[in-house]
Amino acid sequence: MKFLNFYKLSFWVVALALLGWMTPSKAAMLVTSVRNDSILRYDDKTGEFIDILIPEGANGLDGPSGMKIGPDGLLYVISIRNDSILRYNPQTGKFIDTFVKDNTLKFVEDLSFGSDGNLYLSSLSTEQSENKIARYDGKTGAFIDNFVAPGSGGIFGPVGIDFGEDGNLYVGNVFDGEILRYDGKTGAFIDTFITGNEGDRFADFTFATDGNLYIANPEIDGVSRYDSTTGEFIDYFVKSGSGGLDRPVEAVFGFDNNLYVNSFETDSILRYDGNTGDFLNAFVLANEGGLDGPTSIVFVKDIPEPSNAIAILAFVFIFGVSKLRIKKTSKCN
Repeated sequence: MKFLNFYKLSFWVVALALLGWMTPSKAAMLVTSVRNDSILRYDDKTGEFIDILIPEGANGLDGPSGMKIGPDGLLYVISIRNDSILRYNPQTGKFIDTFVKDNTLKFVEDLSFGSDGNLYLSSLSTEQSENKIARYDGKTGAFIDNFVAPGSGGIFGPVGIDFGEDGNLYVGNVFDGEILRYDGKTGAFIDTFITGNEGDRFADFTFATDGNLYIANPEIDGVSRYDSTTGEFIDYFVKSGSGGLDRPVEAVFGFDNNLYVNSFETDSILRYDGNTGDFLNAFVLANEGGLDGPTSIVFVKDIPEPSNAIAILAFVFIFGVSKLRIKKTSKCN
């Protein structure tokens, strides 16, 4: 009898513990607000302001120019004015640590994780010979090497970096309106993958599931679309100034498969049809929630509701209790 009571108690202890461990959290859109050094959270379906996830200057955050969810599920944020990468819990905003602090960097505009699990940072300078891509250990943050050597391949103004489906590293040259390609294993220069049209200036970009590359183009106030395999120009997917777009620096697809673009000069996030590029609406209105200089957008997924896990756990324990009762009844008979 004592064991049976203990078994019942154990069930509720474990169930409550699991409930605490799996505290549900809703999906959201996170946006960096570079002029007031904060990260804001918005409803991913309506664009309504939820709260300030990371307050102004928290834990030394100074100029959040970019952010990304890492392989460990944490939020990595560039603190551009003090050459640091800070880590936070993307659901609660809790500060984890200063993952990278490297004074040899210039202006870190973007970050990416490679298939090797390591972290890659762009370092931008007005001196072409000082532009590079640095690599850091993805678990410790320790410096490994200059993966793309300073000036290699004509790198100049690396505002956007990402790995393509071919495993190679692509770098957006904002000063030259180019996308450069480097070997994903060695960092050796391969080629100038894309040369933009006259007047183009490429910022951050997105490899989409449709096989195309979408590039924020702040010079024309639009989004350029290219074939991500051949580098062939397709069109200006978002036309110049569409919906009031003014100096876009990033374009990402949301959970609804539409394209979200930060309009830096109007302090808003604009949404465009993911198939046609037509303007849909100002998803986040100008200065909503204190947004001031949006530079990066990250969509955070739901943490699952605990109901299913608890139901399974309850079944296992109840089944175990039932077996004990059956054994006890059998002995009595």
